[in-house]
Amino acid sequence: MHPIVKTVIQRLMLGVFTLFLVSLIIFSAIQFLPGDFGEAVLGQSATEDTVAAFRKELGLDQPAYKRYFNWVGGVVQGDFGSSFSGRASSGVDRSRKVVDLIAPRLENTLFLASMTALIAVPLALFLGITTALYRNSIYDRVVNAVTLTTIATPEFFVAYILILFLASLNQWLPSLANIDASMSLGEKIYKSALPSLTLTLVIVAHMMRMTRAAIINLLASPYIEMARLKGLSSRQVILRHALPNAWAPIATVIAFNLAYLVVGVVIVEVVFVYPGVGQLMVDAVRTRDIPVVQASALFFAGTYIMLNLIADIIGIITNPRILHPR
Repeated sequence: MHPIVKTVIQRLMLGVFTLFLVSLIIFSAIQFLPGDFGEAVLGQSATEDTVAAFRKELGLDQPAYKRYFNWVGGVVQGDFGSSFSGRASSGVDRSRKVVDLIAPRLENTLFLASMTALIAVPLALFLGITTALYRNSIYDRVVNAVTLTTIATPEFFVAYILILFLASLNQWLPSLANIDASMSLGEKIYKSALPSLTLTLVIVAHMMRMTRAAIINLLASPYIEMARLKGLSSRQVILRHALPNAWAPIATVIAFNLAYLVVGVVIVEVVFVYPGVGQLMVDAVRTRDIPVVQASALFFAGTYIMLNLIADIIGIITNPRILHPR
């Protein structure tokens, strides 16, 4: 078997094992959530017998290990269970499948992430390459100062600043991103502009600095020194020699930041009341809807692991030398 294929398979197996460990952590962490769903639904006036019967109906009376294996077994088969919301002690089950709840929210989250990535990735690459090209210039220092400020500022604070200037003082964009399936694409883009801009500012800062660092690191290589001795300009050295060899670390940077983007939407969705998976998970935590919390957390963890695996595999394929370290 080819070393690259063997290494890729090993990375995939490691990803599956990591996802299993993450599922165990998610399930264990949820057990420490304060409060009880049965008491939250039935109220404090409910008797212990009523609460016990309700917990039995939901399967919460079973041992933790049994509930975990039942959940994991269902996930493997594509069944994330049913939401606790809509259940009642009268025996009438008005609950919905977790998949049916998450599917439309997932579409909204991916729309926001895709919209942000289409703006952030090209912009970050442009800024990273140009700041490396004009290193130590006024342009480089200004861009670095702005990106450092953005990185040091929490996402929710950036969101509130944008709301203040773009939605409150100047009513150019809506402060609430309450999109739905009936809207046209243009309407969705307009409603999602502020959350997308917030995520773009954060993602561009990280991605630009890491791209710049990757290119500057390559500029210290011997073949770059040889290209300079041949009389090539800085632009030719970067575009013809440094950039082609920097695609591997740049691709890794992009994948890492896209993973951060998908996971980081939780805070932004809550601030702008955006109907995505992050908002759904926060609402589910508030109502103790355990199946929805578990499914949402597993989605974010799985997406993060998958994108990190893609970054790892891209790095291996584009730079096989890492398989044969000296």
